[in-house]
Amino acid sequence: MSLPLKPVNVLVCGIGEYTTGYTPGITNVSDKSLGVVGLALMDMRTRDKVDWIGMVGTTGTKHEGIRNHIKNGLGKYVGLDTTVELFPKDDVVRDYEAYKGVMNNMKKGGAVIIFTPDDTHFEIALYAIQKGLHVLLTKPAVKTLKEHRTLVDEAKKTNVHVQIEFHKRWDPIYADAREKCRDLGDFSWFNSYMSQPKYQLQTFKSWAGKSSDISYYLNSHHIDYHTWQVQGIAKPIKVAASASTGIATQEEHGCVEGTEDTITLMVWFKNIKSGTLGTALYTSSWTAAKGDVHTQQYFRYVGHKGDVFIDQAHRGYQLTTDEKGLFSSNPLYLRYQPDSKGRYVGQNGYGQKSIESFIDAVREIQSGERTPAEFLGDLPTIQDTAVVTAILEAGRKSLDLGGAVVEIEAYE
Repeated sequence: MSLPLKPVNVLVCGIGEYTTGYTPGITNVSDKSLGVVGLALMDMRTRDKVDWIGMVGTTGTKHEGIRNHIKNGLGKYVGLDTTVELFPKDDVVRDYEAYKGVMNNMKKGGAVIIFTPDDTHFEIALYAIQKGLHVLLTKPAVKTLKEHRTLVDEAKKTNVHVQIEFHKRWDPIYADAREKCRDLGDFSWFNSYMSQPKYQLQTFKSWAGKSSDISYYLNSHHIDYHTWQVQGIAKPIKVAASASTGIATQEEHGCVEGTEDTITLMVWFKNIKSGTLGTALYTSSWTAAKGDVHTQQYFRYVGHKGDVFIDQAHRGYQLTTDEKGLFSSNPLYLRYQPDSKGRYVGQNGYGQKSIESFIDAVREIQSGERTPAEFLGDLPTIQDTAVVTAILEAGRKSLDLGGAVVEIEAYE
């Protein structure tokens, strides 16, 4: 017999742009200046899905700026409680393990959401899982299959739900296209492109090219989406990667030598029933010119019986203002514009839905209504997304080997 659903206590690891919208010392011209995670959780608190919200970074001396940013930005929404507890203490200059102290004081069954640099995901997620906490990880989950398998094993031991925040699965157009593509017979060809403007490197330069690359950061989106499309139809078998360089390392952008501007992964797929081959090209860049959208993104899928093309960046909605000029808007991701009464009404955006699906899952598990195992095949769990890590890791190996073909390691 299940218990009533109760609100969840949530700790967010990472207090940067995607969580709060705060980017100290940088004039934020991205499409997420109000953040995503914090706003979504605050809204869920108004609907009794979330109770306590904690946020932990590494530098307490940033907290005054974060509080002011939240107050000035999210304070505009009528009826939205923006209260959060920040860690470490305000006078702490640097504490890379501040998250451990907070998790030590959380009860088993609580929730942890991780939006930190790619190379920190594994250590933070592992600690949370071993504490019996449910975890939502931003993409990419981790950087190697070894790390991925470890998280799968530990999640099974502690019986917790671990989900990856692949929000494109909640885009209504992408979700519809996924099912239509699965009716087009064997897989033949896929091509995706995703880029962000080079000024974004001011936000990323502390880790870009050092601990991760643009393929892990952006290609992960369409790799997950495409492998989800062909789930049970085709499997990846090998990868060859190529990169462009010369922009990110310029003095004005400040990235370390060797940082790639654009990365393309070419992946061979084998159709399971027929044995025929398909090809996928995943390209991502963080050195694009400023355009009418913050993130350019599109894909074409070709099956044996037809094809599908989606331009996710342009949804037929353009605005022109004296301040910004011409730009394309995508409120399907997250609607920041309040309604006529000043209330936040972005609940149906796929940027929030992916986070809310995790909170809903945790509440159902806490009540005894469902078990973590019952979300396999339903949500992008750590168990169901190893293929993404396998492709990304093979792509990185290929780049390091000068573009050599790399066999994809068994991931199932």
